[in-house]
Amino acid sequence: MTRRSGLLQALVQAQREAQRRQAAQLRSLEQVQRRQITQLRSLEKKQEKSKKDAEKAQKDYERARIANQKEQEKLYAQSRIAQVQWQNAQLDQQVSLFEHLLKSALSTDPYIDLQTLKQAPNLPPFNPGPLAIAVAPPQPYRPPEQNSLQKFLPGAKEKYAQEVVQAQDMYRAQMAAYMARENARQQALVQMKAKYEQQIIEERRRVAQQHAEIDEFQKSLLSGSPESIVDYFSMVLASSSYPDNFPQHPKLAYVPESRQLVVEYDLPPFELIPEIASYKYVKSKDSVTTTARPLAQRKALYVSAIAQITLRTLYELFKADRLKQLDTVAFNGYTSSVNKGTGHAIRTCLITVRTSRDVFTGLNLSQVDPQVCLATLNASISKSPAELIPVRPVMDFNMVDPRFIEEIDVLSGLDQRPNLMELTPSEFESLITNLFQKMGLEARQTQASRDGGVDCVAFDPRPIFGGKVVIQAKRYKHTVGVSAVRDLYGTVQNEGASKGILVTTSGYGKASFEFAEGKPLELLSGSNLLYLLKEYASLDAKIQMPESWQDPQPDREEG
Repeated sequence: MTRRSGLLQALVQAQREAQRRQAAQLRSLEQVQRRQITQLRSLEKKQEKSKKDAEKAQKDYERARIANQKEQEKLYAQSRIAQVQWQNAQLDQQVSLFEHLLKSALSTDPYIDLQTLKQAPNLPPFNPGPLAIAVAPPQPYRPPEQNSLQKFLPGAKEKYAQEVVQAQDMYRAQMAAYMARENARQQALVQMKAKYEQQIIEERRRVAQQHAEIDEFQKSLLSGSPESIVDYFSMVLASSSYPDNFPQHPKLAYVPESRQLVVEYDLPPFELIPEIASYKYVKSKDSVTTTARPLAQRKALYVSAIAQITLRTLYELFKADRLKQLDTVAFNGYTSSVNKGTGHAIRTCLITVRTSRDVFTGLNLSQVDPQVCLATLNASISKSPAELIPVRPVMDFNMVDPRFIEEIDVLSGLDQRPNLMELTPSEFESLITNLFQKMGLEARQTQASRDGGVDCVAFDPRPIFGGKVVIQAKRYKHTVGVSAVRDLYGTVQNEGASKGILVTTSGYGKASFEFAEGKPLELLSGSNLLYLLKEYASLDAKIQMPESWQDPQPDREEG
């Protein structure tokens, strides 16, 4: 019994021990589970935090990316807007140039002082460079003296003597090389100096020649040489500042008998007037749109530009004429283009005017309306320059025949051309009548005029523009006076003619041109007559006054 009780107690004890261990294990497991749960919760928190950090970082990145994209878009839009503003500024500048062609020139003095064109000689100082530096000559060398102990050594005296001889030989060799180099340097210096002096002489000769040419040109200009006058005023117009795309190739001719300058001037084409009125950037489409400039506005601007160029050219010519060599200027403005129907190049006269110094210099150009001003000068302006509607030049440039302008040289006796001044009155009358018949007029001679000229009545068969034409021709040596022009105008009115033509072998003065301005009168000088004979009658003639020639009835009035 006792033994059994002990067993039971042991069994109970073992069960209790097992329960304690099991409970301890459970508690340990619970602790592990709690730690795991804690770790899981910590991990979940970290994961949640990481997720939130990641999401925040992603949002920050997106915001930065969007902000950066917006900044880039903003900068891009600003750059496009700036480009458009620059384009609009360029357009405004182009239009402004066309609007101020005249006023921009009024503040400048186009006069050219020929003496200021003289060049100063370019005389740089003589610079021999390294050749100017002489190298120091070699110094003689002598071995140091032997001391008292060395002197008593065997062979010391002979050895020292040899050293002295070697030093002397070396010095002589160095000296010879030095002299050779020095002689070469001095010779090169002499040659450089001679070349420099020759260049100075050539430069002085070139400048002296240029000065002499300017002095000769000025002397020729003062003497009234037509060639020098043309050259001078060509320089004046070439010095005028226009936009780069403007054609500037004027042709000039001077008629000394009437002190008249004839100018054929190249006008800019209509296409230079900007077709675009403005540029605009459309951000939503990222594109640049344009607004067209109204055609009427372009045409008005072109007409204004032509008028301003004409007045500006006249201003520059008269203003630069301090020698008072121009009484009258005839201006013809042309534009070059291509005929769309034929494909051939054409030149169209769009404006023509002739005015005198007295009339033009009385204008206040800073206050005028260019087109109205030209109307007061009786200018003819194309009704539609953009469509190249032409006008008839007041003076055809080709009619200013250089053969009449040039002085007769020593070989003139070999000139086989017929001299109009040597014709008989009857021959001259027939010549004039036949000339106008060749030009398309139905001309018939009436009678010899009282002053030895020719009177013809002709009929222009053209519809609308045609009609009765009175023609008078005078073989004169001196300038035809204004009284003859007045007489012709009276005859035109008495005859009920539509036009009067006065032809002379000499020329006209400014008073004649001023009187004829705006009237149905045409004044043809000797050079014009020579051109017409060559062009329509194939007659190559000349006008050379015999020394004994006297005008039948010289005009005493100023012409």
